[in-house]
Parts: sequence; C-alpha cells; structure tokens
Amino acid sequence: MITRTRGDDKPGQRARGARERKAPSLRRRALVAAGLGAALAPALVLSSPRTVRISKGYGLLYLPLLVMEQRRLFERHAARQGLSDVSVDWTLLDGGNSVDDAMMAGTLDFAAVGAPGFIELWARARGIPNVEVIGVSGLSTTALSLNTNQPRIATLADFTSADRIAVPGIRTSLAAVVLQMMASKLLGPKHFAQLDSITVSLPHPQAVQALVRRENGITAHFASPPFSALELKHPGIHRVVNSIDVLGPLTLDVVYAPRRLVDTEPALVRAFLGALDEANRLIVQDRQAAAAIYVAASGLDVSHEGVMQMLAAPETRFSVWPEQLMEYVDFLYMVGTIKSRPRAWNEMFASVLGEFHPS
Repeated sequence: MITRTRGDDKPGQRARGARERKAPSLRRRALVAAGLGAALAPALVLSSPRTVRISKGYGLLYLPLLVMEQRRLFERHAARQGLSDVSVDWTLLDGGNSVDDAMMAGTLDFAAVGAPGFIELWARARGIPNVEVIGVSGLSTTALSLNTNQPRIATLADFTSADRIAVPGIRTSLAAVVLQMMASKLLGPKHFAQLDSITVSLPHPQAVQALVRRENGITAHFASPPFSALELKHPGIHRVVNSIDVLGPLTLDVVYAPRRLVDTEPALVRAFLGALDEANRLIVQDRQAAAAIYVAASGLDVSHEGVMQMLAAPETRFSVWPEQLMEYVDFLYMVGTIKSRPRAWNEMFASVLGEFHPS
C-alpha cells in the first residue's frame, strides 16, 4: 500500500511491508517488457502544468525530502529554472522493491531508495531503452544498528537457527544487503549469507514492537534511526554491532530517476538537486527546525529532543554527494547479484551532479 500527499497534506501514513524480490530472470523480463511498452509510447514531453512525483520514506534517512516537502523547496527551485507551473506529488513507500516497482510502472519521477537496490536496478536496466535509470544524488549517511533482546547474543557468531532478525526485505533490502556485507567482513567472505536463513521481512515500526515485546520470535532487528534509537531505550535491548564500526560511513540511501527524464528534462533535475542541497543546508544550520519538521512529518512516537540527539550524532550526515558506493558495487559483483560493474561510482550518476559541491 502506498500513501500519497500533495503539497502540505498530512504526511506520516504507514506504508505496508516490502514485497520479496522476484527471481532476477523475471525482473529482467519485466524490464524488457516495460522498455518495449515505453518505446511505443510518445516521447516524454514537459507539459504545463507538470506534476512531479517523488517518493519518500519515514525513517530519519529521508529527512531532507521531508524538509523539501514542508518548505516547498522543489517548487521554489523549479520556478528558478523557469518552470513556473510545477506541483509535487509525494508518495510514501516502504521498501526498496516497492520503490523500484513503482519506478518501473512509470508512477515515479524521482525515487529515494537504499543504495544497493539502486545499484542492482541500474545494472539490470542498463542498455534497455526507456527503462534505464540513473542516479541523481546521494541522500543520507548514518549507522544501521543490529539490536537484540537476547543477553546471550554479543556478536554475529552468537546467532543460532532459533533466532529471527527483522529486516524490511529478505536478501534485497538495504538492511539485508548491509547485514550480508557485515557478515562477509566479520565471519569471512564465504559466509556472507550465513544469517539469511534467519532473517524475516517486517516493516521497521512493526519490527520495533516485536523486538521490544518479544513477539513473533523476533530476537533482533537491523535498523536505522529513529527505530534503532527507540529500541535501545527499552530495558533488555542492547546493540550487537553497527554498520559504521564494520564498514565505515557508507551512503545508505540515494535518489535516482529514469534516464529519459534526466536527458529530456534537465531543468527538473537541477531543480531537484538545488532543493535537496538547500534542505541539507537547513538541517545543518537550523537543527531545531529540522527536528520539528521530522517530528511532525514522521508519524512516529519520537520527541523533538530525541531527534535533536540523533541529528547531533557525528555518523548522521546528509549530502547530495554519495560516499563509498563502490563498496556496494564490489560486494554485489562478488556475490553475483550484478553481472556488470561501473569503473567508478559517478558512472552511475547524472553528470549534472558535478555542478553541486560536496556538502
């Protein structure tokens, strides 16, 4: 289920769980079919008025997009690009597969998604006319934390077949892939999938409740703020490990778009990047305001003070420029998830990103 908001409609509706990924061959056939259908349709033309469709999520990772929505920054930057009659349709989606499916169905113009999911889609859709996607910007960097309600679990090696680790999507979500990367580092490359058999698909809000209440057999949850921080406030919950300690400051989420949009509507891309860059600067310069926006927009049981603390954490950063994306590329290529690899991260991104300085 997806929830749409336009302009200043109330955000924060809960999205439903991510669907499991179909077999790569099926996804490839779906991409080819979508490409053939798009090839028969008229070329994308900028119309007036233009509704731009952007996905968002409800974790802290999506704060810049929530700032963009609340402050109507995209509309402002579109006007600066000479696009005076542009409105935005914001879509709340849970899970990378849901986002990718919406993009392939032609219902999104800009999609925010976990970096591994984007890289896989970029590799699979590469060279397929009218289906190709390309990165537009980085989005956020923070720590994913593996929390547990079991005192006996202190390391990844302590998990047993009786445990269940909640992630938004089995084997395909950002959390699932980062967990594999951590297992590869800590347990050895041959054991990257050792924990896959005990992961279960559960949206973050439900996973928090299951972990805290010890329901549905959930003994651990791998999540980003605010979910990981909320869990640690409860007695009996402790952190096993976090992603930055093992992998460093990876950019977790990125924004991508159809290549045809980037090629035919460059003013929209510049408007998006300008708006996102302004949102990032607002978060740095006015943390109080940014925290208030998140509390109001997230629909989660978080306090202003709690969000302020999360934003003050040195590992939490927002930038249009991604960090360490080739770490994902190398891993996904090593395990066979992607069959071709870029020579450098910027090969996967629109060249217009180079007009914006790293923040």
